[in-house]
Amino acid sequence: MAVNTLPQSTDPATLRQSQKDATLRPRDLADQLGVSEAHLLAARTGQHDGHSVTRIDPHPDRLMPALEKLGPLMALTRNDSIVSEVTGTYGGYRAGDHAALVLGDQIDLRIFPKHWVHGFAVEAETKQGLRRSFQIFDAAGDAIHKVYLPLDADPTDWLVLRDQLATGNTSDTLDTAPREAVEDAITDADKVEKLRSEWDALTDTHQFLMLTRKLRINRLGAYRMAGEPYARRLPAAAFGQLLTAIGETGTPAMIFVGNQGCIQIKSGRYGAVKPMGPWLNYLDPGFDMHLRNDHVAEVWVVTKPTRRGPAVSVEAFDDKGGLITQIFGHRTADVDHNRAWMDLVAGFATAQEAAE
Repeated sequence: MAVNTLPQSTDPATLRQSQKDATLRPRDLADQLGVSEAHLLAARTGQHDGHSVTRIDPHPDRLMPALEKLGPLMALTRNDSIVSEVTGTYGGYRAGDHAALVLGDQIDLRIFPKHWVHGFAVEAETKQGLRRSFQIFDAAGDAIHKVYLPLDADPTDWLVLRDQLATGNTSDTLDTAPREAVEDAITDADKVEKLRSEWDALTDTHQFLMLTRKLRINRLGAYRMAGEPYARRLPAAAFGQLLTAIGETGTPAMIFVGNQGCIQIKSGRYGAVKPMGPWLNYLDPGFDMHLRNDHVAEVWVVTKPTRRGPAVSVEAFDDKGGLITQIFGHRTADVDHNRAWMDLVAGFATAQEAAE
C-alpha cells in the first residue's frame, strides 16, 4: 500500500454524510476521502442510515473458533490489487502468537494476529436485504479480513457472537497509525552466491523468508538476484494468460491472496476467466476472485526445493514491488507432486520464451 497521506477529514458527521450520498464501494470512497475504510465504519458506530455498527474484540483467538457454529460463511481477503471470496466453514482453528491457522471446509487461512487491531460487527441495509458481517482492520484502518453471513441465514448465532465480542466502546472516532510503505526489491550483489547455495539447501518453502531475512534482502530482491534456474521473469501480460490457461485446462492450483494480516488460500480447479474492464475474474460456485490485471508489473516463475519435491510458483508483483498473489500447484496429503501444474508452467514459460 502507498504511504499514508493526511486525511481530508475524520469528522464522524462528515463521514456519515459522505457515505449516505455515495455510490462508490467503501474502499473506493475511503480512498477518495483520504481516510481509511475503518474510519467509515467507526463513524457509523451505533445506528445510522440503516447501518448498525458495533465495536468488537478483533483478536482471532476469540473470533475464529466461534465462527464454525455459524455454518457456511463467505470469507473475504484482499489487497490493493486482488480480492478473494471463498464460501465455506471456519473449522480447524489453530492459535499461535505469531501465526494462526484456519483449516476449514474450503476456507484456508494463515493469520498474523498482531495486525488484527480494529474490529466491527456490521449490519447494513442493501437492495438484497440486511447484510451482516464481521470486519477486521489493521492499525492503519485497512481491511485485513471480512466474514459475511449469507442473506438467507438465521442470524441468531451471529447476533449472540456479536454481543459476546462487543467491547462496549461507542465512540464514532478512530485512532489509526500511518500506513507502512511498500518495500521495493532489496538486493545485495555481494550475496548472490550465498543466496544460491542456501536456496539449494531449502527443504521447505517456509524456510525461504527466513533465508531472505538472514541475508537482509527480500522476496522480490532474491528473485532478481538469483536468476535462473531459481527464478525466471516473464512479461507482465503472462499472468493473465496463465489464469486463463488454468481455467481452460482444469489444472488444480492453489491461489494465495493476502495482506500483512491474513493470507487466504483457495485450492482446486477453476472456471473460465471473465474480463471486466481492468479486472480479470473467476466467478465459480463458492469462489470469486477479482484481479486488477493492470496492476501487475512483474511476474516470476519460482522453483524452491522441498522434501516433497520442487515447489513451483508463479508470482505477480505491482509496480511498487508489493506481492499481489502467488499460485502453486495443488498438493494434498494424497497427491504429493502436481505433474499437471509442473507441465503447464513449463510449457507456458517455454511458449513465452519463444514469443520474446
